[in-house]
Amino acid sequence: MRYDVTHTTEYDYSESVAVAHHVARLKPRDLPTQECRQHELSIAPAPAQTSTFEDYFGNLVTIVAVQGAHSDLVIRARSTVEVTSAVLPNPGDTVPWEHAADRGAMPFEMIEFTFDSTSSRSMSIVEPYARRSFPSGRPLLEAVLDLTGRIHTDFTFDPKATTVATPLTEVFNSRRGVCQDFARLEIACLRSVGIPARYISGYMETDPPPGKARLVGADASHAWLTVYCPQVGWVAVDPTNNLLPSDRHITVAWGRDFNDVSPIRGVILGGGAHALKVQVDVVPADENLD
Repeated sequence: MRYDVTHTTEYDYSESVAVAHHVARLKPRDLPTQECRQHELSIAPAPAQTSTFEDYFGNLVTIVAVQGAHSDLVIRARSTVEVTSAVLPNPGDTVPWEHAADRGAMPFEMIEFTFDSTSSRSMSIVEPYARRSFPSGRPLLEAVLDLTGRIHTDFTFDPKATTVATPLTEVFNSRRGVCQDFARLEIACLRSVGIPARYISGYMETDPPPGKARLVGADASHAWLTVYCPQVGWVAVDPTNNLLPSDRHITVAWGRDFNDVSPIRGVILGGGAHALKVQVDVVPADENLD
């Protein structure tokens, strides 16, 4: 599938901002199953300086410096991405989960994804919950899918229940949250039994209600995770939707947790109170032919 993705972030300030510095991770990654064919970033007012680099995890980062008084800021990323489905083994044919959790046999670069990180720091609390999916000798991907299904069943999607700052312990106790909470939860569960897992930020194509037209700005950023499966590689898992992502998920960035992949963050001088509006459109390219 080929998609045209537009991600617009608008800041509206109650007072003039003198200087604004922002960090953006908005370019979809190039992967064996994904190719970013075009990407452009537009910023208004025009920045005094921009620079790009790849961060520690290989995500493309753009640094934006806006100097001079301004009362609003618009950052818009437009990308054309082609995505294909990954070929995955039968879950029952993957290695026993204990083998995947053996640090002695684990590739060195995977080990960092087995430790607690800032927004997933609750491994000891969630471990008893996770262990129910990991009896001795169970094939890894079979156990992961069982855990994914349990999270999907046991937790309620509630956009009013949490913010990006809500501790994972609160999510676990309330059994409510959104996609980033469920990704953080499953990551913490997997790491609690020694399985490497990393946080993924991106987009997912969504369908309009039956008989309704696709609404502009109705999509949103999405979060899921990947788990390292020996002899297979990283396998994507989406606990919010209880599925293995295919060609409807678009990967933008990955890291240990949300703090490593936040689409936009920054600091400003002045501004007073401000309002933030984020609008995302993920449209199959053939819908734009007319």
